Amino acid sequence: MTAYLITGVSVVGGEPTDLLIRDGVVAAVGDGLAADDATVVDATGLVALPGLVDLHTHLREPGREDAETVESGSRAAALGGYTAVCAMANTSPVADTAGVVEQVWRLGREAGLVDVQPIGAVTVGLAGERLAELGAMADSAAGVRIFSDDGHCVSDPRLMRRALEYVKAFDGVIAQHAEEPRLTEGAQMHEGEVSTRLGLTGWPAVAEEAIIARDVLLAEHVGSRLHVCHVSTAGSVEVLRQAKARGVRVTAEVTPHHLLLTDAKAESYDPVFKVNPPLRTAADIAALREALAEGVIDIIATDHAPHAVEDKECEWAYARPGMLGLETALSIALDVFGPRWDLIAERMSRTPARIAGLTGHGVDPTPGVPANLTLVDPAARRVIEPAELASRSRNTPYARMTLPGRIVATFLRGEPTVLDGKAVK
Repeated sequence: MTAYLITGVSVVGGEPTDLLIRDGVVAAVGDGLAADDATVVDATGLVALPGLVDLHTHLREPGREDAETVESGSRAAALGGYTAVCAMANTSPVADTAGVVEQVWRLGREAGLVDVQPIGAVTVGLAGERLAELGAMADSAAGVRIFSDDGHCVSDPRLMRRALEYVKAFDGVIAQHAEEPRLTEGAQMHEGEVSTRLGLTGWPAVAEEAIIARDVLLAEHVGSRLHVCHVSTAGSVEVLRQAKARGVRVTAEVTPHHLLLTDAKAESYDPVFKVNPPLRTAADIAALREALAEGVIDIIATDHAPHAVEDKECEWAYARPGMLGLETALSIALDVFGPRWDLIAERMSRTPARIAGLTGHGVDPTPGVPANLTLVDPAARRVIEPAELASRSRNTPYARMTLPGRIVATFLRGEPTVLDGKAVK
């Protein structure tokens, strides 16, 4: 295993120092380090962060390898500064058995670019009718601890309660796609002024808020862990704030696109801006940003959702919802919050690793810890060109936008997966 000496780097925004990586761990941190056998990486002007962790990634394999594979998604993640991603269960077949989650886990290990931790389905086939094999998935080689029907809401309250009760036995987490389906039938975008003007059926904010309110009550009653996926409304923030004040074991995520883009993007009828939950208003964005800074919303998660060309380049009504996110998430965080490095490390690495129970990830580079880290050039600015992305899909909402920051290097247990901004494998 090659040793690396990273010189002149700012660790989470601190004063420049040197990092020595040897045998997969951070061997030393300090000024003027030397190691004759180490490959030197000049990191002057760069910032070292603990490797980013994404709790919400769609890798599409098995079943939709035309849109993404575990390998291509892992490469996109590494180029985005990630060392671990949690792969959602809405594959084909659905990841609702030990066999399927172990397949995804092994594909991630074979790719070797990031740690791929599968998320298991809550219900069989995501149908919302009966619980999937939660215990078998938890006991599998993949060691599943998060379960979600993402893309579908577990709308039956009795089934949701049973799921929360079941995973409590092994301190698991139910991650809910909060959408009351009877309030969103035929919905095309956020319900509001823009949808009225465009004549598109609206997705009301209350459809999200009602499910979150119900589920925090269920989690409080059971004493179990609930995670709320892709929070998108100011009302949801208030429900979460009140629940946390009562001590409910609830965490929540927000996506980069819900921190930056508004429902006005739908005026173009460009399906790249169609997503679930939909883009909301400027007032919602302001509330989400404030909640993330406060910790009412715990993390940024990408909801990286690649789609094949035929599923996106079509009429708005027929387009599949979803956007790419892995290769641009850190840039969006910098665009929104500026170089608040400790906040970014907390919301994009430490806390998501803690929620997922990913030992060795989300730890600042200090002597003795696994060398899972990313080096960022905060002074760089880059134009997002879809054709240059590592994902197999091209449905990025940031095409031709100029965004701050550039991932220069990513290390997974001491081995580089990205160097000089390029994937090593």
